[in-house]
Amino acid sequence: MEEMDCVVCHAPGDYRLEKRPVPKVEDGDVLVRVLAVGICAGDAKCFAGAPYFWGDEDHPQYVQPPVIPGHEFFGEVIKLGKGAKEMYNLQVGDHAIAEQIVPCGMCRMCNKGSYNMCVPHDVYGFKQKTHGAMATYMKYIAGSMIHKVPKSIPAWQAAYIEPLACAIHAVELGNIQFNDVVVVSGCGPLGLGMLAAAKQKNPVKLIALDLYDWKLDIAKKCGADLTLNPNKCDVVKEVTELTCGYGCDVYIEATGHPSSVKQGLKMIIRQGRFVEYSVFGKETSVDWTIISDAKEITIQGGHMSPHCYPKAISMIERGQVPIKDIITHKFPMTDVVKGLEMVNNSANSIKVVLFPNAEDANK
Repeated sequence: MEEMDCVVCHAPGDYRLEKRPVPKVEDGDVLVRVLAVGICAGDAKCFAGAPYFWGDEDHPQYVQPPVIPGHEFFGEVIKLGKGAKEMYNLQVGDHAIAEQIVPCGMCRMCNKGSYNMCVPHDVYGFKQKTHGAMATYMKYIAGSMIHKVPKSIPAWQAAYIEPLACAIHAVELGNIQFNDVVVVSGCGPLGLGMLAAAKQKNPVKLIALDLYDWKLDIAKKCGADLTLNPNKCDVVKEVTELTCGYGCDVYIEATGHPSSVKQGLKMIIRQGRFVEYSVFGKETSVDWTIISDAKEITIQGGHMSPHCYPKAISMIERGQVPIKDIITHKFPMTDVVKGLEMVNNSANSIKVVLFPNAEDANK
């Protein structure tokens, strides 16, 4: 049986390079040669031992080791199972991406169009049913939501489609209006994508927050009108004064740090819209009186990227996001641990991309 190289997650901190059989293609499946796979903050926090790795009283077990991680992927179609050609309009040799979740299509959430909240919740890179893309080959199982990707998009850029789609979803949840002052907290891969997407909504003012000035420089390229560093100024005071004492209309939290949540609740206007789109490594406590009695804030959680992949592909194809600045590091898959540690540190990187086949790094 033909084997492939892959990364296998066995436990927090225990990610090994191994040989596994190339996935067998069955009816409706699509086999791809993985061209690039990004490292998500969720991947890095699993590596560091986030609580939902094994499960506890507050977090059900989500990761099912041993599993091949990687849900920010992109590949070249190698083989099509029976019916897949017609179902997805694909040919061998096409470039294609599957959404990170494989919805059941039958549960209550799927039936109302919220397939990102599908109850079975089979997500690539976390469950053994849906092994991820840190491998030479990957199978998009039957029922996946697959999109063809123009070959004009380089492989290393296509790895950003998934996080950009997530960023677009967060922006949609914010319901941004023309007269809104919008704040995006955090200029990582998601935050920068949120800025680029929010700019297309034409808010009256778009503000980026981050602790690193070099990331704020990239935020300007994404469309931020104003950038603020919480280490260098009182950002709550700055935004409040800018808005004549009211505060921002929309606050999108993209850091995964408790201080950013509290900061946003102080900064936001009464009846403002707070979008939370982060993976947290620990619990966050806030004064809920601010949310209710003091400000009557709308809190909107965000998860994944329903209906947003086509827009993300279009934005990258049209050059509407400074992707060359966002993808800061490219490593061979053998450097997976280095990449995971770099993402967890975040001081010197934004998006880290791995290449199972080293020769694909320059494509």
